[in-house]
Amino acid sequence: MKVVAFNGSPRKEGNTAILLNEVLSQLSSHGIETELIQLGGQIIRGCIACGRCAEMKNQKCAITNDPINYYIQLCAEADAVLLGSPTYFADVTAEMKAFIDRVGMVGMVNGAMFKRKAGAAVVAVRRGGSVHVFDTINHFFQISQMYTVGSSYWNMGYGRNPGEVQQDEEGLQTMQNLGKNMAWLLKCIDVARSQVPEPETLMVKRTSFIR
Repeated sequence: MKVVAFNGSPRKEGNTAILLNEVLSQLSSHGIETELIQLGGQIIRGCIACGRCAEMKNQKCAITNDPINYYIQLCAEADAVLLGSPTYFADVTAEMKAFIDRVGMVGMVNGAMFKRKAGAAVVAVRRGGSVHVFDTINHFFQISQMYTVGSSYWNMGYGRNPGEVQQDEEGLQTMQNLGKNMAWLLKCIDVARSQVPEPETLMVKRTSFIR
């Protein structure tokens, strides 16, 4: 089993990375392979609404001059995905939003390619706005038919300057419990696959509110 984590903060060793590593440490202690990808600071553009991914259906985004297609494959190969972001004006960073829009759309139009994987959000915040960040990331998991993993509190830690989140004892414990819960869920899913048939996913009829 493997979990891939994406750090949406431009600070490679900042508070978001510290929180993600707390989760990954727990997963590793349960024998689960982990990988942390530095997403923040990459030159990644947003979705251009070209619709090519729905036409090609090759599990790739039509934009090929950035690493998103590589990240799509990492998510497809992993059993669980962690998305971490600091709080920027009460939302995720621009890189994380681009990731959510493009990876999410490619996954949807290719038969919900991330469905029944586990996912969890990790948020670093100075003071307020973190619940909105948490919500934004969880929307990605929900529409992708993934299992969202919870913890003993919402998955967030408090700190402004790099390293300050280490003073948030409850925040660190929340990450540790998140890692334990995700490890348990992944093992349960692994056992269930051989014993319980997966449910059929109905073909979605896309409509607007007027039809």
